[in-house]
Amino acid sequence: MKLIAFDADDTLWVNEPNYVDVKEKLCEMLSHHVDEETLSTRFYDAQIRNLTVFGYGAKSFMLSMIETAIELTNGAITGSEIQQIIDTGRKLLDCPIELLDGVAEVLETLSKHFDLMVLTKGDLFDQESKIARSGLGHYFKHVEIVSEKNEQTYQRILQKYNVQPADFLMIGNSLKSDILPVVHIGARAIHIPYATVWAHEQVADEQLVGKSFTTLNNARVMRGNCWNYSKQLKTQRKRIGIEIGRKFGSESA
Repeated sequence: MKLIAFDADDTLWVNEPNYVDVKEKLCEMLSHHVDEETLSTRFYDAQIRNLTVFGYGAKSFMLSMIETAIELTNGAITGSEIQQIIDTGRKLLDCPIELLDGVAEVLETLSKHFDLMVLTKGDLFDQESKIARSGLGHYFKHVEIVSEKNEQTYQRILQKYNVQPADFLMIGNSLKSDILPVVHIGARAIHIPYATVWAHEQVADEQLVGKSFTTLNNARVMRGNCWNYSKQLKTQRKRIGIEIGRKFGSESA
């Protein structure tokens, strides 16, 4: 195994629950204007619509909150209420980083034997800040913050670091972003589910049919799988080398 990449949000540290909490506060602030179900639907629509303009992250989230509030109140929302929304959303940019169980220990062990990468999508400033505040940055040889995680992104990154798909392992909580695109390019993936998943990152069961990847309950059991992948790859290469040697040997004879 030449390179192991980790997703960041909800793989290394808690993230989505912070967004859920801010959204709930938005519902409370606008409860005298609109019901929670309508707000949730319209807010999600605004988030998806704005992804191609503002991308992922806290700033895009805040702008979508303001846009939704203006739309649902027909412009009646006050300046002080908008300021309250901004102040609430801003907390996402400096909230304490809560590492998930076992992450630090696993990274400390793996970093001694493999090149590690943080591969995350979102706002550059926001993600860089979280990596710095997490105290995990020194474990990673590479950091890649991208606008989207799809097959093209993974292929570009592997080309950049001169890594073959067979030598690459991606670890993350999102089936849509961390697992399926990696499987589709012929690389390996470990899915570590997280309790709270944004609707945009969910996939239908039929999309997983025939897809080969590993699912683990938590980070602590990850180390053994990384060793196994590495050993399997070395064994496979050794077997191929022997077969090639036999072939050329028989031909020369």
